[in-house]
Amino acid sequence: MDKKLFRSILLIITYAVLLVMVLARLDVIGGVLGTLLAVFKPLIIGFCLAFILNRPCQFFYRLYSRGLDKTPARGAARPLAVLTAYLALILLIVALFSFVLPKLVESIQTFVLNLGGYITNAQNSINQLLEYLHLDIEQLDLSSLNTTLEGVLKNALNILSNLGPRLVEFTTGLVSILVTGVLALVFSIYMLSGRDKLLGQCRRLLKAYVPAKVAGPISDVVSLTAATFTKFVTGQCIEACILGSLCSLGMLFIQPDYAPLIGVTVGASALIPVAGAYIGAIVSAILLLMVSPLKAFIFVIFLIILQQVEGNVIYPRVVGTSLGLPGIWVLAAVTVGGSLLGLVGVLISVPIASVIYTLLRRDIHKRLGPPDQA
Repeated sequence: MDKKLFRSILLIITYAVLLVMVLARLDVIGGVLGTLLAVFKPLIIGFCLAFILNRPCQFFYRLYSRGLDKTPARGAARPLAVLTAYLALILLIVALFSFVLPKLVESIQTFVLNLGGYITNAQNSINQLLEYLHLDIEQLDLSSLNTTLEGVLKNALNILSNLGPRLVEFTTGLVSILVTGVLALVFSIYMLSGRDKLLGQCRRLLKAYVPAKVAGPISDVVSLTAATFTKFVTGQCIEACILGSLCSLGMLFIQPDYAPLIGVTVGASALIPVAGAYIGAIVSAILLLMVSPLKAFIFVIFLIILQQVEGNVIYPRVVGTSLGLPGIWVLAAVTVGGSLLGLVGVLISVPIASVIYTLLRRDIHKRLGPPDQA
């Protein structure tokens, strides 16, 4: 038998045996993976934090490097950039809790206080509709639902109002969470501070233990993955901020009391690819429907127009072109990612699919040439 054929058959048999073993012991493998994730949690969180702050840090580094280039303090550009990036993050969090959160709580309080009237109006509207349609159905009574919802929302509001002190007390009591946070912070600072050195060490490690014909493609895939995730995270965050801000401004003319609540809801849901726009629109429309069906209808029309303007005019000019992933790929990636990993899978599935799509397109073009030459 040909050695090459024998090697291929042996490889297929080995792969089949390993696949059967993995499928037979998925519970054990899941437990091992869970343990590994728990052990490496500080490093994973620190890596994610460093990845998010890498672009701001690079911006400040270039800024400080130009200013300190011909001075004795030029070596301080990197530490100053890292410090500035973290200070900017802290200021953003402080601003969020100082300005946005109080307005959000105020909107929720207004909604809870008026909930009884909203439910009564909804009950009357439904009964009038049933009477108009001559349906032989008993008059709808939502009083029990009214009482239940008021109690639930008031309890939730009390918890939200006391969230700060309780959160501090709870966090103080959990030493493991505190240690994890500190380790993640320290690890992220070290990664950002020694970014160039770490990249150089990784390249040397790759060259030392991986053949050159394999090391090159691995390096290209890693670079493509990093660039894709950076572009995706930056684009989603900017899009969420723009959409949430514009939605809040528009709500000032539709229902001013709920402008912060609707703006935060739409902006936060915009972070979720594909489904986020629908989730934010549906939740916000339901809230406004209890206030006024007409205002809910106006809001839906306004949000549809706003999303079209933001997606086709504002977003391309501010962020640039998208990931270049066809719509069917995005939908498939979100569906599969959500089924496997839930919300985390939905968030990371699109950039992963974009990397796979780009690699496949490159390989096909390499084998067959561009589409016009195929």
